[in-house]
Amino acid sequence: MVDAVLAGMSKDFDGLYSQMGRPSIAPERLLRALLLQVFYSVRSERLLMEQLNYNLLFRWFVGLAIDDPVWNHAVFSKNRDRLLNQDLAQTFFAHVKAQATGLMSDEHFTVDGTLIEAWAGQKSFRRKDDDEAGGGGDFHGELLRNQTHASSTDPEARLYKKSAGQEAKLSYLGHTLVENRNGLIAAAMTTQADGRAERDAALLMLHELTREQSGRITAGADKAYDTRDFVNTVRELGVTPHVARRQNGAIDERTSRHPGYAISLSKRWLVEKPFGWLKQIGSLKKVKLRGLAKVDWLFVFSCAAFNLIRIPKLRAQSA
Repeated sequence: MVDAVLAGMSKDFDGLYSQMGRPSIAPERLLRALLLQVFYSVRSERLLMEQLNYNLLFRWFVGLAIDDPVWNHAVFSKNRDRLLNQDLAQTFFAHVKAQATGLMSDEHFTVDGTLIEAWAGQKSFRRKDDDEAGGGGDFHGELLRNQTHASSTDPEARLYKKSAGQEAKLSYLGHTLVENRNGLIAAAMTTQADGRAERDAALLMLHELTREQSGRITAGADKAYDTRDFVNTVRELGVTPHVARRQNGAIDERTSRHPGYAISLSKRWLVEKPFGWLKQIGSLKKVKLRGLAKVDWLFVFSCAAFNLIRIPKLRAQSA
């Protein structure tokens, strides 16, 4: 499957490297090595290079011969940065999604978001007008707000918590749109963490999806999405909102009386499976990259890796 995906992206790779100078690491090998890092929970590039040095299966997958020298971890990281752009990640994701033809529902979907802890400490969250060098200030009694404070380590991270009673952490929000047949990811993106980000990201992903679909679709979601603005906008897109109802919310009997509404709510657990895999197996519990663009690249790439793991299993089940 990876062979087919990378062959389809050959033209996208042509513009990444100059034809002059010494040859660098081929982007196909870079992506294969990064896939192994996600599949096997390899926590660092240094450890990944160590594994490539003696693991014959890793060498085979990446495309290294048994006596080929392994790259230096710093050279690998420097070349990896060439691939850290959102367009390439979405292209890779789209090619993987194309491999799932016949396994994905084209009518029924579920949307949700998850918190991705940023690679920045709480003590780096300082007042924007504080020019004092160094860290370790006394924050006792000080009101920390995103409007007045920012992290000196990762300025794009935001202090956020998803529910009352939880600790607020410097975070990003990852969003997925999952189809309801087998739980494959149909769309993914990352945003800064705020109270409206989940609904705004859902609207963007549903808008892109409706451009590809000809018929009407349904979108399930939890109670956080039951607002009048979101529900009305979703209906304008030609999507039926199967959102869990809350008191004085926007969902009424026009939607909830249909049998399909209850079915969509029963399928909502499918959207949690990718989040569990991405955080426990992948590297997204606490992301080791800084900046929204790089975090978005890693999130979308990891979602493609999740689909790559699931598709062969689903093909075997349906055979």
